[in-house]
Amino acid sequence: MLISFDKLELNSNLIEGLKKEGINAPTDIQSKSIPLALENKDIIGQSETGSGKTLAYLLPIFQKINSEKKEMQAIILAPTHELVMQIDRQIKLLSENSGANITSTTIIGEVNVKRQIEKLKQKPHIIVGSTGRILQLIKKKKISAHTIKTIVIDEGDKLLDKNNLNSVKDVIKTTMRDRQLMVFSATINENTINIAKTLMKEAEVIKIKDKKMVNPDINHMYICTEQRDKIEILRKLIAAIKPEKAIVFLNKSDEIDITTSKLQHHKIKAYALYGAAEKEDRKKALNGFRSGKYQVLIASDVAARGLDIKGVTHIFNLDLPEKSTEYLHRVGRTGRSGELGIAISIVTQKEISLIRKYEKDFNIKIKAKKVFKGTLLDADKVKPDGTNNNNRNSNSNKKNNFKKSK
Repeated sequence: MLISFDKLELNSNLIEGLKKEGINAPTDIQSKSIPLALENKDIIGQSETGSGKTLAYLLPIFQKINSEKKEMQAIILAPTHELVMQIDRQIKLLSENSGANITSTTIIGEVNVKRQIEKLKQKPHIIVGSTGRILQLIKKKKISAHTIKTIVIDEGDKLLDKNNLNSVKDVIKTTMRDRQLMVFSATINENTINIAKTLMKEAEVIKIKDKKMVNPDINHMYICTEQRDKIEILRKLIAAIKPEKAIVFLNKSDEIDITTSKLQHHKIKAYALYGAAEKEDRKKALNGFRSGKYQVLIASDVAARGLDIKGVTHIFNLDLPEKSTEYLHRVGRTGRSGELGIAISIVTQKEISLIRKYEKDFNIKIKAKKVFKGTLLDADKVKPDGTNNNNRNSNSNKKNNFKKSK
């Protein structure tokens, strides 16, 4: 049974604001989280990538904020600069569309701290940022922790790991005991849940189970080749498919520039995004990719966490991640909002074992493919000598093979 936003006791202005974004009904994580959040419950929420977790916590925050008070009322912690900026864009869009007059600012590391302090003087209602810099500014008394009513930990599996937990705890300790704490993530294990519970008051755990775990609108494929031929196979695929927007993932940052340069040499509009990049370079990469200036974004896993860019049609894995959950995060960048997406992994014979692991973990089928005369065919349709077993259909089905191959 489809539930509506008005059944969740949300204010009518928020519901109207959502309609302007084309959002008319809540997702499962939203319908289960919002009523509890409005009751000021502490929440641990897990649901798949692209299921609307950001609005699951933003909508109740918006409803509870007193916009007439010029004070900081919520902190949202996120593990990457890209996710911070994405959350802030959603806040500003929702504020504008709903007429809520809710203000926000971003506080991240590697940015001029004096400028951030100036922004904080305006007393934004919501602060979105990285744990370290927010903690630094709380200690400097530039962020009024005693007025914070809600803290959200986005990508909780990352921020509550051994490398980040102490900093998160330090931020929480600076706020009042009756503040609300919410943790959300696409993947969350029992250890993370137990850690989160120690920080909370009678935590409500919400797990949205999906039989497949992976978005059913994504088609999964792999092409087996030699390591030395991977970039050439990628180049041929991009040239033939002409994806509107594609993200290429690699495991090693030092190979990102090499791959980008080789693609650019062949007149492919590619740009690099990696963890060590300067803030302006990251901004240039993402803005150029969103606008269509760049067709292909070459990235490390820093981009897989929370990156939400409309219209990503293809994901290419030039390397495979060891962890199945990272594969889930990567491919979750495509096939969003009901659109079809394609994930193609270019693998060596040794990496096929990882393909089998993903299939088992997520109950999906990743089909073996080969490139034949500019089209993708099932591997068993191509003979060992490279000729096509089903040649008469290869040209007529070329477009469909690339766009909607199952």
